[in-house]
This record gives sequence, C-alpha cells and structure tokens, in this order.
Amino acid sequence: MVRLVLRRLLLVVPVLFGLLVLVFVLTRIVPADPAAMLAGEQATPDRIAILRSELGLDQPLWVQFWRYLAQVAAGDFGTSLYTHRAVVLDLAEKLPATLELALATMTLAIGLGVPLGVIAAVNHNRWLDQVIRLSTIAGLAIASFWLAIMLQLAFSMWLEWLPLRGRIASGVPPPPITWTGMYTLDYVVAGEFGRALHAASHLVLPSVTLALPATATIARFMRSSVIETMQKDFVAWERASGYPWRVIVWRYALRNSLSATVTQIGLLFGLFLSGSVVVEAVFGWPGLGDYLFNALLISDYQPILAATLLIRAVYALVNIAVDIAQAVIDPRVAEQV
Repeated sequence: MVRLVLRRLLLVVPVLFGLLVLVFVLTRIVPADPAAMLAGEQATPDRIAILRSELGLDQPLWVQFWRYLAQVAAGDFGTSLYTHRAVVLDLAEKLPATLELALATMTLAIGLGVPLGVIAAVNHNRWLDQVIRLSTIAGLAIASFWLAIMLQLAFSMWLEWLPLRGRIASGVPPPPITWTGMYTLDYVVAGEFGRALHAASHLVLPSVTLALPATATIARFMRSSVIETMQKDFVAWERASGYPWRVIVWRYALRNSLSATVTQIGLLFGLFLSGSVVVEAVFGWPGLGDYLFNALLISDYQPILAATLLIRAVYALVNIAVDIAQAVIDPRVAEQV
C-alpha cells in the first residue's frame, strides 16, 4: 500500500510541470492583452506599453516562464489583476467553497447512482431497468446551464422554496470560526444548526444540477458491473447454497462490482473541481469556477495558472485516494504495483 501511494505521488510532479508549461503557453498565445484590459478603453499606447513592462509581458516567452517558475518555487503565485490581492489568498478563500459543493454533489450522486445501478442490474431488461436506463440517458443529455436556470425558475422564483443564488444570504454572518472553510460544516461545529440548514439550503440547487449527469454516469457503470458480476461462478454457488437473494446482491455482488465505479467517481470529482464554472456562475457560488470565469474574462494569467495547478493537485490526491480505495476493495490492485 505504501509503495502504491509513493509511486502515485512521484508521478504527480512531472504531470504538474507539464501542465504548467502547457497552460502558460496557451495563456500567452491567446489574442488578448491583459495590460490593455487593465489600462482601460481610454488608455494611450504609451500607458499600455508601460503596464506591459511592469507586468513583464514585453519579455521573451521563455524569460517569462522561468521567472514565473522561480516565483512559484518561492511560494508566490503573483497578484490577481481582478481582485488586486495575492492569488494564494484568493485560492485559500475560494477552494473550500468549491470543495463543499463538490462533496455535496458527490454524496448525492453516489447515494442515488449506486442503488439505481444495482436495481437496474437486478431487474435486467425488465420495465424498471428500461425506465432507469432512459432516465440516465436524459440525465447525460440535459445541459447543465439550462437545468440550473430551470431549477432556479421552479424552486426559487415560482415556489420560493430554495435560495436563488449565493452561498448564504446577505444578512447572515459567516461562521465565527472557519475550521474547514465549508460553511455548512463550520456552522455545525460552532453549534449553529439553524444557520447550518440555511447554508445547506443554498447547496441544494447547484449540487442537484451537477449531480444529475454524475448520477446517470455512476448508475450506468454500476449497472454494467453488477450484471457482469452476477454472471460469475461464485454468485451461482452462493445461490445454490441457499443464500438470500438480497444478501448475495448487496453484500457480495456489490463489493465485487465497485472497482470500475470507484474509478469513475474519482474522475467525476475532478470534473466537479474544474468543470463547474458555468454552474457556479449561474448560481453566484463564490468558488474556483466563478474565480476562473472572471479571470478568463480579462485574461488574468496569474489566477488561471495557479487555479489550474491547484485543481490538478487536488485531482491527483483524489486519484490516489481512489487507488487506495480500490486496493481495499480488491487487494490484488496493491499487489500489482
């Protein structure tokens, strides 16, 4: 197990470096000038040239890269042109919000997707299986931004059951002590359960929006894995031995079917970290997605680079956790390393 973790950690370093090079080059070749955007529409060419010099954008690309690399090695990710604060401070503030939304989404997607996949597999080719399969196709086909707007119209504007936007209402103070940066959990730790429910209510619509395609994906993977497992010899032996059907399905077949689904869950978590830009923008969720969206609008290089590296680093840690989970489920995974 230790060897597995160490090997995965060593592989992260070249991946992060390659990603840094790729994103750095891409942000420099796009037809946008952050100096011109920062200077404003009325700025003179001389003023723009001065800003370019101050930002180091007048240097050759390789000089800019090595300067940024030395800066990152020193723990300095620069200053955001959008917020005028150190990027590290912005990321420390935005990451917990995205993690809170991602964890809520994954909890919902796993809690629905795994049982639905098992139920579809047990009822293979019956009407219940057909209904679940059609529902998962619809879940994958619906655009997230459209679903987000429809949920806002239905549950926030018409029924007025849930908040429209934001992480908490404007008049509600944040948790007195930010233990984790996740408001719902921090309110619970502080004993403010009413405000914890208030914060959780703001999580419902964005997490449902993100969870719908994830639930469909998990259900489809789970269905295929369980159907394959149910055809194995050990299942036939257990049925012949007189084990109750529900015990065979939920205790034995389920565990032996989790490997592929766990891998997919890890991929989905990484997608929630990097691909929730539109959903966070629609719901005004102050996370990494919203931060990246505003940085992209003005070609703010420093936050784009730092946020990309952070997301990839967290994604790598999630993948390592997935490998550990697979090794626990199937010890042969650890033996193959």
